[in-house]
Amino acid sequence: MTSVQLRDSARVLVVALRRLGDVLLTTPLIRSLRRGFPQAQIDALVFSGTEGILAGNPDLSAILTLPARPSPFDGLAMVRRLWRHYDLAVSTQSGDRPTFLAWAAGRQCVGPVGAGGPGSAIKRRLLDRSIVDRSDLHRVTELLRLTDLLEIPAIPEVVCPTGYGDIMPGQPPYAVIHAGPMFKYKRWTREGWRELARLLAGRGLELFATGGAQPAERSYLDAVWSGIDIRRLDGRLAWNALTALLNRARIYVGPDTSVTHLAAASGCPTIALYGPTDPRRWGPWPVGGLTENWVAAGRRQRRANVWLVQNPLPCLPCQLEGCRRHIASHSRCLDELSVSQVLEAVDEAMAWQPETLNRVRSVS
Repeated sequence: MTSVQLRDSARVLVVALRRLGDVLLTTPLIRSLRRGFPQAQIDALVFSGTEGILAGNPDLSAILTLPARPSPFDGLAMVRRLWRHYDLAVSTQSGDRPTFLAWAAGRQCVGPVGAGGPGSAIKRRLLDRSIVDRSDLHRVTELLRLTDLLEIPAIPEVVCPTGYGDIMPGQPPYAVIHAGPMFKYKRWTREGWRELARLLAGRGLELFATGGAQPAERSYLDAVWSGIDIRRLDGRLAWNALTALLNRARIYVGPDTSVTHLAAASGCPTIALYGPTDPRRWGPWPVGGLTENWVAAGRRQRRANVWLVQNPLPCLPCQLEGCRRHIASHSRCLDELSVSQVLEAVDEAMAWQPETLNRVRSVS
């Protein structure tokens, strides 16, 4: 196996061309690289529109972006920009594009490859060191396997966006509710969110609603929150401002989405409502990491500051796009998830002692 050797002032590139939540879950690997190569300049290459999740990241020197659907000109321009500019390039995916860009960028390059096939063999030849994809591991755990290739310690710490400051739209105690995931098959019911909001308000919490700026999502949230006494912040907060809001929240409730991953990493007591997604692979990563991975299905699981709630039907988790197998599908497991079950997790999280909460957040 080729040894990876870096000079003190080395340039390192991390290629993470996926959605927001996955880019956030790449930050433990980036932190491991920073601690392992403290004098290096570390850059990240991500899709345009996801760079905000890395805002203020102290482990990065620069963030490069590529359109999610690049034209041939975009792709060629990026290759010319990257060509052998880095001493080391780390691909976080086994796909063709991230592997090729890591090879083009780095004098040395490492990354994952698929378990078999001619494409995997070619990628193993392109990469100086490689690991085989392990879909049975949590995504963070899988990425941190790359530290073994580089012979550096693994730091299982998700790093939140920073740099917003202390100005907040309200004072604790308050709850943050994120009702709108990107895809319909990850949604809980409108009636469930509305009843939960009333019950949280009855527990003396001011309510804040977060969400995206897209017209379809705003329209959905208009229907969810019509007539509910809740402060709407959807489409108004940058990722570092959202982190600041979550960091002081008494509780957060949301579905399988990037904001839920951010809430977990911020140290906020987080209630995550999961449907088809397998939490063993994509469950929230709490402060301090997972000493024990999530199990496939259960009524309520807890790891540190995160409570994961499911309606454990026999088909769960199917890892499919809802019951009709497309992103606009319903998911029976979420449609039949009761408010009372979610509230059990909320009350358990609310009973979490403040000194415990502060101690967990102090290490985030």
